[in-house]
Amino acid sequence: MTKHADLAIDEGATPARARSARALVQAVRWRTGLSQAAFARTFNIDLTLLEDLEQGEARPDSALSAYLRVIDHAPEVVRAALGRGMV
Repeated sequence: MTKHADLAIDEGATPARARSARALVQAVRWRTGLSQAAFARTFNIDLTLLEDLEQGEARPDSALSAYLRVIDHAPEVVRAALGRGMV
């Protein structure tokens, strides 16, 4: 994670076309229909980090960006792999 503002945002972009880390994180979470707390708990992401990412105060590293894209593509598969049911 890199700490700095990420103010560019395109909330309507698909994750593959997101122009900012903030837009990527928000778009993936919003499509799951989960609150920040539920998303963080379900996908084992630190809640404070998730909040910072969505506020544009942090950027995901390449591993987290890849993980978010996998969640967006197959959230049920990720839940099953983590051994977590619906929240």
